[in-house]
Amino acid sequence: MTMNNGGPGPAAPNSRGKSSGYNIRGQQGRVIDGLGQAIVGGRYQPGAILPREAELIDEYGVSRTSVREAMKVLAAKGLVETRQRVGTRVRPRELWSAFDSDLLTWHLAQGLGGDAMRDLVELRQILEPAAAKLAAVRATMPDLRRLEHAHAEMAAKVDFPDQYAASDVEFHMAVYAACHNDLLQRFGQLVADFMRLTFEVQQNAQHNHFDFAADARSHREVLTAITSGDPTAATDAMLAVVLEGKTALIEALGQVDDRASADRR
Repeated sequence: MTMNNGGPGPAAPNSRGKSSGYNIRGQQGRVIDGLGQAIVGGRYQPGAILPREAELIDEYGVSRTSVREAMKVLAAKGLVETRQRVGTRVRPRELWSAFDSDLLTWHLAQGLGGDAMRDLVELRQILEPAAAKLAAVRATMPDLRRLEHAHAEMAAKVDFPDQYAASDVEFHMAVYAACHNDLLQRFGQLVADFMRLTFEVQQNAQHNHFDFAADARSHREVLTAITSGDPTAATDAMLAVVLEGKTALIEALGQVDDRASADRR
């Protein structure tokens, strides 16, 4: 994750870290968010020792307990490790939790989210057509009902952009579930929140240019192929959906870059 747009990225949800379950508006959340952004943004480089507990208490105006609990959360995300007589050290980037949605939110806030989102799209480009192919031959009636319901929600939300991304993610989770491959299902669950943030970025950055109805129609083709039990058509339809999303994301990130450049001038 090396891309630097030189300014803050697009807004991302900030009230609760779903992967951690903490309330970012509380004292503990304030420390987590502040240190998380400071680490991701490079204020504290890998290998650096974080300020001592007393300094963090003064800096954030919180209790000792809040600082300690925040460190536990950051450690669980792979960002830091604490050793006796050494202190809390920032871990190498390759050891950070790659699919943690809070980390993506912090990268976006620091103008560094582009590479992470492109990486996710490329991984989906490899895995999701295969998941759709398996779903076409393995989906049960409950799976098909879940897919139909998820798509109906997408179609119902085309005029409500702020709600569309969540229904979009549910459709993809339904495909992963219908493939009946435990590892692919777990991957889908792992990246669900990450995927939602990516969808919101590509949709929000384009404002009135993103065609929600056309996107829903593309997903309908995936549903039709899976329902028909056609693995080839399901593979092709899902690949088309992912590639269309990739194109929209690249365009959205380009707009973010342009706005960041304009802000610097």
